[in-house]
Amino acid sequence: MRPGISISLLPPVRKRLQALINDRNAAQKHVWRAEIILLSDEGVGTNEIMRRTCKSKTCVWRWQERFMHEGYEGLLRDKTRPSRIPQLGNEVAERIVALTLREPPGEVTHWTGAMMAKAAGVSVSSVQRIWRAHGLQPHRVRQFKLSNDPKFVDKLRDVVGLYVDPPAHAIVLSVDEKSQIQALDRSQPGLPLKKGRAGTMTHDYKRHGTTTLFAALNVLDGTVIGRNMQRHRHQEFIRFLNAVEAEVPAGMVVHVILDNYAAHKHPKVRAWLDRHQRFTFHFTPTSCSWLNAVEGFFAKLTKRRLKRGVFCSVVDLQAAINRYLDEHNSEPKPFTWTADPDKIIAAVRRGHQTLDSIH
Repeated sequence: MRPGISISLLPPVRKRLQALINDRNAAQKHVWRAEIILLSDEGVGTNEIMRRTCKSKTCVWRWQERFMHEGYEGLLRDKTRPSRIPQLGNEVAERIVALTLREPPGEVTHWTGAMMAKAAGVSVSSVQRIWRAHGLQPHRVRQFKLSNDPKFVDKLRDVVGLYVDPPAHAIVLSVDEKSQIQALDRSQPGLPLKKGRAGTMTHDYKRHGTTTLFAALNVLDGTVIGRNMQRHRHQEFIRFLNAVEAEVPAGMVVHVILDNYAAHKHPKVRAWLDRHQRFTFHFTPTSCSWLNAVEGFFAKLTKRRLKRGVFCSVVDLQAAINRYLDEHNSEPKPFTWTADPDKIIAAVRRGHQTLDSIH
């Protein structure tokens, strides 16, 4: 054995080394390292250990020394080696980040990993690693729209106030219409879901007409009053208001939250409002459909019933919507507003300041 190296195994350590050698799932490099230590403890010479393990003299000496200093755990750890490829400097990362924040050259709208790798002279994996470290995702885009309503703050606080602290002995309804709901019939039946395969549906379809759903979400208890109509003019809106009037208990004040669609402000609608004094309209700010609670119900309806639905006619579509309304109203959940209006106002102001500074 190499001078200065001495190995004397205790029974528990010898047992662990033997178990490692007998383990069929152990890595081979761990097995022959354990064999070197066991043979060394038995007093076998270096040349004989080299012959039995098929390893070089320096290799045998290295693992004998490692075991003497680090014990059993040292056999399972490989020392890190410097990469053959030098690391990229900070200036490369800074240049890639700066290029990413600018418009790409040519007739393209955004950077890709391959384009950036070619422009920066590095690999695609390096570009992706730098983007990930700096939180950049040029392949993604999020939609937004800032309201330019001069009364944005007042309308926002008015609507949020109805959600958070509704008046006593009153009903708060979030009203809107989902127009142009298409009755789509797929050209072929889809294949069912099974292990290893998602459910399928054909990309092409047949149109059988459209319908418009007028809906009023009761913010207090979560129930929805819905009516299917062929069009979404002021005439249909007045008919829907009459249906709401018939279903709301008599004597209760009704606060209606709705957007700025032209049919909602038609002179005949205003005349209807004058004749029904218990109804009060509260308009959301322009470009703020997200402030209308019934939009959440429309999103669930689309995702859970319409997107994958197959409808052979408009009547079939309307029947499916009515059944979904019945199921929703059987187990309704009250609408809960959680966003802080002050934070919304501050975010909108920051958005306007950013747009003004850029453009």
